[in-house]
Amino acid sequence: MMTYLDHLPDNVAHLIRTRFIAEFASVTRAGVPIDTPLVPFTSQDLETIDSATGLAYPAKAERVRRNPKVGMLFEGTAEEPVVMISGYASVRDRDFQANLERYLSEQILTAMLNPETTDYALTREAIHYFTRIILCVKPSHLRWWDSRAATDGPPREWRAPVGTAYPQSDPAPTGAPSKAPWAGPPPWRDIAASALARGATGHLTLVDAEGFPLPVRARAVHAHDEGFRLDLPGWLPWSAGKATLSFEGIETFIGEAEVTGSEAILRVERALPVHPLMADPSEILHPRPETKAGLLARIREELDRRGGLPLPAMPAEAPQPTAGAILRAGNAFAFEGFAGAEG
Repeated sequence: MMTYLDHLPDNVAHLIRTRFIAEFASVTRAGVPIDTPLVPFTSQDLETIDSATGLAYPAKAERVRRNPKVGMLFEGTAEEPVVMISGYASVRDRDFQANLERYLSEQILTAMLNPETTDYALTREAIHYFTRIILCVKPSHLRWWDSRAATDGPPREWRAPVGTAYPQSDPAPTGAPSKAPWAGPPPWRDIAASALARGATGHLTLVDAEGFPLPVRARAVHAHDEGFRLDLPGWLPWSAGKATLSFEGIETFIGEAEVTGSEAILRVERALPVHPLMADPSEILHPRPETKAGLLARIREELDRRGGLPLPAMPAEAPQPTAGAILRAGNAFAFEGFAGAEG
C-alpha cells in the first residue's frame, strides 16, 4: 500500500525516516502554538510519524487530544532538505507497557541508551522517563525545500487526497489534569539573556490560515526592547498572530509576532517554566531524587485518571532495536541536537 512517503523525492523521504530530532508543535486551548523538539520514529506500516511524551509531563498530549492539528519540522545539514508537515495527531495512552517497550526498542541504539556504551541496569531505573504517551501524526500536507538556502523561495508540496481518514485518539482520562511539580520560570528577560548567550537555535511557531501550528527555523535571533527580533527565511506560512519562540525546547517564550518580509518581531508576554529534564540532559535517566519523586507522583496521578492503570515495568534485558532504530542509528547527523529533545 502506498503512503505519503511514496509521493516524495527519495532524499526527502530518507530525511523523515532518519532524523533523530524533529520540531513538534501543538495548540493550546487559548490558541497559542507550543513547539518542542521530540524524537520521531515512523510506524511499522509507514502511515504515521510517531513520537512520545512522558506521562509525567502530559500537557502536550492534552493539547493534541483537544485539537489534533499539529505541525512538524524536519531538518538536516545546511545542504539537506527542509520538510514542513501539517498533520492530524492521535494519542495512545491506554497500554503503557506496550508504549514503554516500543519506545525503548525505537531508542535503544542512541548514544544515551545503547547497552554497549550505557549500563542497561541503570537505564532500567528510569521508569519516570520511559512511562510514555505515544503521539501518532498522519501527514495531510507536506512542503519541502532542497536545502536551507532554498527556503527563501516557495516549497514543493504534497497534499493527502480528499477523504483521507485520520486515526482517532484513545478516550480522554477523567478528572482534572495533574499539575507540573516544578517551579515557574524566572523573569523572561533573564531567560532570554541565557538563550542568546549560549547561541541556541531558535524556532518561531505561528498558526497558519488552516489552523496548523508550523515551526520555522530562525537564521538569527537578536534581543529587542519588547522581546526578540528574528531573521527568517524568505518564504513563510504565516505573517502575524500568537507565537512561540523555542530555543531547543529549553527556553520557550510566548507572545505576539509580526512579520515584515523576512524579519519578525516577537513581543514577549511570558516564558514557560524550564523543564528540569530539558535543562540538564544528564538528569533524563538519573534525575535528582526530588525531581524523580515529583515525576513519579505525577505519573501515579495520571494512571489513576485512566482508571487505575498499572505502572509499566522495564524489561529485564535490553530489547532488540526496530528496523527504524537501525536506520536512524546509521545516519551520521541523527544525534545532533539531542540535548534539547524532550521526547
